[in-house]
Amino acid sequence: MTEFWLSLVDTLSSASAEVQLMTAWEALAVVLALAYLLLAMKANVWCWGAAFASTAIYTVLFWQVALLMESVLNIYYMLMAVYGYWLWSQGGEQHAGVEVSSWPLKTHLSLIAGTALLSLGVGHMMATYTQAAFPYLDAATSCFAVMTTYLVAKKVLENWLYWVVIDLVSIYLYLNKGLMLTSLLFVFYVGLAVGGYFLWRGALRQRQSQSLAVQGH
Repeated sequence: MTEFWLSLVDTLSSASAEVQLMTAWEALAVVLALAYLLLAMKANVWCWGAAFASTAIYTVLFWQVALLMESVLNIYYMLMAVYGYWLWSQGGEQHAGVEVSSWPLKTHLSLIAGTALLSLGVGHMMATYTQAAFPYLDAATSCFAVMTTYLVAKKVLENWLYWVVIDLVSIYLYLNKGLMLTSLLFVFYVGLAVGGYFLWRGALRQRQSQSLAVQGH
């Protein structure tokens, strides 16, 4: 009986240490993710450095809690962080970075339809062949996030509106998996995504006004 209790205490101690370590890594990922978003709102190229570090941590965390597509998604985020940094710093015709732009509604409707169909297919595969939790929601947030991250890299204004919806669904997923700090982070994300939309729209309108003024001369 004594050996049983000693074994139980050791198991609980080990589990507690793992939880504390996971929470510490999650906290660091949250700080870096917030830094990414705040810098992205200001169109600061260094947002991609924070994104790379944060997503590297989340790749491991999500794998540990069986959000498989979220883990794979964060590997993609790491690659997009490299691409985004290059595009914002050296992309464009003059190799001087890209400017904020707005895509027509027809283009966005096509993107939504195509991504939704892809999400259903991926969700079905995950539900059939894996032990992933919430396979269809997991697939949907992942597929739309893949598409939307590309829009961020291209500085498409409407990316922020996609993030509002994605973040709201993600909050539900993370709460159900006990990732409380990440859930809180995504609550802030919703508000910051709204703020990011208005900041980028202001920058776009200012550039358009300056362009019209130049043409007027």
